[in-house]
Amino acid sequence: MPRKSGQKRKLLYLAKFLLEETDEEHPATMQRMLDFLGAQGIEAERKSIYADLEELRTIGVDVICARGRTTGYFVGERSFQLPEVRLLVDAVQSSRFLTKKKSEELIGKLQGLVSRHQAKSITRQVLVAGRIKTMNESVYTAVDAIGSAMEKDCKIRFRYFEWDGEGNKKLRRNGALYTVSPYFLVWDDENYYLVALEENGEKRHFRVDKMLSVEESGERRDKSDAITPEDGADYEKKTFGMFGGRELRVTLSFHESLAGVFFDRFGRELVTRRTGDRLECSVPVAVSPMFYAWLMGFGNRVEVLGPEEVRREFVEMAEGILSVYREV
Repeated sequence: MPRKSGQKRKLLYLAKFLLEETDEEHPATMQRMLDFLGAQGIEAERKSIYADLEELRTIGVDVICARGRTTGYFVGERSFQLPEVRLLVDAVQSSRFLTKKKSEELIGKLQGLVSRHQAKSITRQVLVAGRIKTMNESVYTAVDAIGSAMEKDCKIRFRYFEWDGEGNKKLRRNGALYTVSPYFLVWDDENYYLVALEENGEKRHFRVDKMLSVEESGERRDKSDAITPEDGADYEKKTFGMFGGRELRVTLSFHESLAGVFFDRFGRELVTRRTGDRLECSVPVAVSPMFYAWLMGFGNRVEVLGPEEVRREFVEMAEGILSVYREV
């Protein structure tokens, strides 16, 4: 008996159909699967489809038989379930370091992780247009280049820019190359930052979307006690608005109504001591204008107890702000 055409492709097309077209709300009948295969030029019989479905189950495809007025089949558990894909889509669409074009491309790929029907429900909820997005498309490849360099334990070089008053790119250091030892990436305040060691041994961080022409230098990374593996987890706790500064242990007093804010910021392991309706804590921070601005947002509900130099700087900053308004 001659072999029917397309049999080598049958199992692959059947898996493709089930993954793309079916879910719990949209099971497919046996006849619909036969019609689909026929449209691909593949002849099949019901008996062979039953065997193929069982074969798919053995390799991990969760094919479920739904019995009711009609019997249908659908894919149940997937590598990513619909709520997980929605979570990833939300992260992509809200990320400022991705351009509108790249966001739409990634969302399109994420939709391929669920059925066509589920993908439509995600599309209706996606709002990319109108969001503030980075204007530097190269950030996508820069992150990849940095990651590759870190894996190879080598330095990178790049040019770095800032925006001038007219919204034009202005290269720092007159366009000279930066050469640094990259150590980890931080996603903070909807931007990607690289934390690295400069050739003079100083720890710095750079906005990835402001880095141009990132490439490996071929040199081995510098080693330093200034950067440890724990820094990756602690960096966001210490820095505010990703502004660098001298790292000090600062003692703060705050009203108990801010307990949630402080635990969210510094972690549940934060140790506090109660005095009436106020709590005290000692935390390591990168002291910077953004740290002081964060404190100011809480008014008199937060007080800097020490060190004295930090307390003095905070008062000087507050007085400087007041002087602008007093002159008016």
